Amino acid sequence: VNFAQGEMAMFSTFIAWSLIHHGFSYWEAFSLTIAISFLGGVAVERVVIRPVESAPVLTVVIVTLGLFFVVNGAARWIWSPETRSLPNAFSTKPIDVGGVAFSIQDLGTIAVSLGAVALLWLFFRFTKLGLASRAAAVNREASRLLGVRVSWMLALGWGLAAAMGAVSGMLTAPALASFDQNLMQPVLLYAFAGAVLGGIDSPFGAVVGSLILGVLVNLIGTYVDWVGTELRLPVALGVILGVLLIRPAGLFGKPAARRV
Repeated sequence: VNFAQGEMAMFSTFIAWSLIHHGFSYWEAFSLTIAISFLGGVAVERVVIRPVESAPVLTVVIVTLGLFFVVNGAARWIWSPETRSLPNAFSTKPIDVGGVAFSIQDLGTIAVSLGAVALLWLFFRFTKLGLASRAAAVNREASRLLGVRVSWMLALGWGLAAAMGAVSGMLTAPALASFDQNLMQPVLLYAFAGAVLGGIDSPFGAVVGSLILGVLVNLIGTYVDWVGTELRLPVALGVILGVLLIRPAGLFGKPAARRV
């Protein structure tokens, strides 16, 4: 688990803001930021994570926590704590379908998100590099014996995670009136809660779990008066706690079995 994932996404969003501020269109900045973020993710893995690659999991977790503060502080130093805003990627006008109003911006965000998920699935399922990445994640030693360059597969994973984080940040920021260096912290908590609900080791479960969580939190916030908009995040944290107590593997995860 990379606890700096949200801060890396926030940093990418500020890069996109800088590009747009210097004359790039939204989608030009979108594409260029994804490329920059991918290279940045690979560089972070090579410089920061690789020296502790074989260390215990707790050591790597502590390193990513340190990375959280470094990236957040760097963003404040470069761009200052002032709030910024990104232009909307899609039209803000609603459309009416059968008497139901839909937000074009929300539909566009969902479409881009599902497109990114589909591309990742195709990559990991049908490409040699994607299969090598999966093998390296499941069994490093066996993968090395088969000729897989495990260390570079881990760097590729960090690059892809950084690129997907950039997509998340650039789709989140336009929906807000303004954003600062705390942009992705609540988003990361919601995402983690959705992944835990669906199954932390199931990509499909993470998508379904996040959709269920989003609907659940909004329904509770709308119809439970004392929750409102202020207590929606604690509801997500409550979901994490409940799932870990009742079904730690999540809805679609596979329970770990140990042979005695």
